[in-house]
Parts: sequence; structure tokens; C-alpha cells
Amino acid sequence: MSADQVKLAVVGALAALLGLTLALRTQVAPEALTPAVVTVLFAVAAVIAIAGLALYGRRNGFPWLDAAGLLVCAGVAVSILIDPDQLVRLVAPSGGSE
Repeated sequence: MSADQVKLAVVGALAALLGLTLALRTQVAPEALTPAVVTVLFAVAAVIAIAGLALYGRRNGFPWLDAAGLLVCAGVAVSILIDPDQLVRLVAPSGGSE
């Protein structure tokens, strides 16, 4: 794959992530949207990394590990936006004291 095809694949993946975020917005509570997006990013990165390790011997293939690393970096960047109080509300029982 050429460098242009890799760039196009990354842009397509990020556009798909934007579409997924918009779809999750209607299904998930607003305070849980950012953690859900981060979870999806890390899960997709793990699947891509496993595929990259399985295809590691092939020289002409897509740089799977680079794509997985990019998704992990995007997940870390999005996770910075999560407010610590927001995580406490997600984990704490609704009837208990905080």
C-alpha cells in the first residue's frame, strides 16, 4: 500500500469514528459518551493490532501496527477530555453517597 492509500484509510477510519460518535449520542447518556468513544477506540485498536501481528511477516501489507498505534493515541487524546467527576458518577452506585 502506498503512503497515500494509508492516509486515505486513516481518514476513513476517523470519519467512521465520527459517525459512530454521532450514532452513540442518541443511544448513550451524555455523560457516558466520551468514555464509550474511548472504549471503542481502544477495542478497535486491539483488533487491528492482533490482525497486524497475524500478518507481520508480509512486507507489502497495510501497516497495521501503525494504524493501531494511531488509534491508541487518538483514544488517549480523547480520554484527556474526560472529567474525573464524570468517571466517579459512572462508577458510583446511584443510591449511595459519593
